[in-house]
Amino acid sequence: VIRTAYDKGVTFFDTAEVYGPFTNEELVGEALAPFRDKVVVATKFGFDLEAGGLNSRPEHIRKVVEASLKRLRTDRIELYYQHRVDPKVPIEEVAGAIKDLIKAGKVLHLGLSEPSAKTIRRAHAVQAVTAIQTEYSLMERDPERNGVLKACEELGIGFVPWGPVGMGYLTGKI
Repeated sequence: VIRTAYDKGVTFFDTAEVYGPFTNEELVGEALAPFRDKVVVATKFGFDLEAGGLNSRPEHIRKVVEASLKRLRTDRIELYYQHRVDPKVPIEEVAGAIKDLIKAGKVLHLGLSEPSAKTIRRAHAVQAVTAIQTEYSLMERDPERNGVLKACEELGIGFVPWGPVGMGYLTGKI
């Protein structure tokens, strides 16, 4: 399916270590291997899949990026999202860790999933944020009210909606 998508013109593939867990990154890495340099890969970090819960401590990020690179069969991740904001770790530390990974060439861009407008601004002050991913659909309009879309527009950050068909409810099939 992934290779057929590429054949039909898809060049952006989004996954996460937690999907599977780990299995999806392995499948995506295997599928994209023949044309890896012609596509963009996004993946996510931020969960501690061994201990449970969130973990965006810099030392954990450095550990899990290596595992994701291996599973994805690549030397870099174009867009590395923090999957969920970790209230125990200042976002400045997270952005700083990603900034270091960018300097090392292991990551090309920082993304955040489900941040507040304030968190976006704090992270962006340390390392430019490229993309924000959050739920947004005709049923879920919070990004219009909570300042997230406004922050993205002001800072020149791309907005990537997840659940754009209302988690399936807007398809008319449920």
